[in-house]
Amino acid sequence: AFRFGEGQISGFLSASLGILGLLGVLCYHAPALLTFPDLHRSYDPNVLRVVLLIGLCVALICGLINFLIGRWRALGLIGITATAAAVALGGVTVQADGSNAFSVLPIGLDWFILALIGSALIYVPLERLFVLRREQEILRAGWRLDLQYFLMTHLLVSVIILGCAAAVGRLFSWSINAEVQATVSGLPWWVQFPLIVLVADLAQYWSHRLMHTVPFLWRFHAVHHSAKAMDWLASSRLHLVEVMITRSCVLAPIFVLGFSNPVVLMYVTYIGLQGVFVHANVRLTFGWLHHVLVTPAFHHWHHSEDPRASNTNFAVHLPIIDRVFGTCYFPAGEWPSSYGIGDEPLPDGIVRQHLYPFMPRMWKRPAAEEAAA
Repeated sequence: AFRFGEGQISGFLSASLGILGLLGVLCYHAPALLTFPDLHRSYDPNVLRVVLLIGLCVALICGLINFLIGRWRALGLIGITATAAAVALGGVTVQADGSNAFSVLPIGLDWFILALIGSALIYVPLERLFVLRREQEILRAGWRLDLQYFLMTHLLVSVIILGCAAAVGRLFSWSINAEVQATVSGLPWWVQFPLIVLVADLAQYWSHRLMHTVPFLWRFHAVHHSAKAMDWLASSRLHLVEVMITRSCVLAPIFVLGFSNPVVLMYVTYIGLQGVFVHANVRLTFGWLHHVLVTPAFHHWHHSEDPRASNTNFAVHLPIIDRVFGTCYFPAGEWPSSYGIGDEPLPDGIVRQHLYPFMPRMWKRPAAEEAAA
C-alpha cells in the first residue's frame, strides 16, 4: 500500500509522468506513425504543451523528492531519466512534424497517453471517495497485466476500428436501405441516442451471452473474467479477438440503421465512460436508477464467483434486457464476496492468455493439481 514518507508515491508519480512525458514528445516527432489522425486533428497544441510542461516538472520534482526520502529510488531514477530524455528530444519546445500524411494503420500512442491520464484522473479519486473495498490497494495484484491490456487496445485502436468496419461492411452491406437510414439519421438526437443505446445493448447482450455459453468463445471471454479484483483498470483485460467480435456485433446494427455521426460519437463517448465505470471499485448504487441503467453493483455480480450469479447480467447498458430474457440476478443491498473464474487454468501473462483459446493443452490443470483437487 502507498504510505506517506516512504518515497513510493513520489517515485511512482515521477516514473509514470516522466515516461508519459517522453512518449508525448515522441508523438511530436512522429505524428504520422504514432498518433491517431482524427484525434491528432482535434488537438489544441498550446494546451498540450502546458500539460506536457506540468507533467515533466512534476516528474522531476517528485523524482528529486524520492531521492531525498531515500527509498524506492529506482522509481525516482526512472522518472528523472525519462524526463531528461524528453527534454533532450525537445521537451515543450519540440516542433511537430508538419507532414499531413498519416500511416494507414498508425499506432495510437497519443490515444493511450490521453486515455490513461484522463481515466486515472477520473476514476482513481472516484474510487477513493466512494470506495467499495477499502482493503483493495490502488496498485492491487494484477494491475501490471491490466495496464498491458490497456496499452494494447489503445495502441491498436486503428487496427480494431478498421478491422471491425471492414468486416461489418463486407457482411452487412447487402442490408442497407437508404430510406431507413434517412429516417433514422433524421430523428432528433434525443430520440436517436436512447435508440442507439438500446440497439447496441441488444447486440452486446447476445454476443456477450454467447461468449458465456459457447465453449470456444468462452475461452476468449475467460480472460476478462479472470480478474480477481474489480476496478477501473480491470475493464481493460480483454482478449483482442473478443474486442473484435464485440465491436463488430455492436457496429453492425449501427451501420445498417445509419445513425448520424454526432449521435454515434455521443454513444462511443458514453460507452467509453460507462463501460469502465461499471467495473470500478465504488459502492455507488444510484437508488431507483439501477432499474434503468447498468450500475457497478449490477455488473459486479456478473463477475462474481457466486454460483447463484453464474451466466447472469449480460447487458451493458440496460438491465431490463436481462429481466426480459430471464438472466437478471441482482439481490438488493448485496455485493459479491469474490470475483474470477474459480479454478479454471487460465495462464498468466498477456501473451499466454492470448494463446490460451488456441492451445488445448492449456485447457486442463496439471495432473498434480487435479490429484490434489
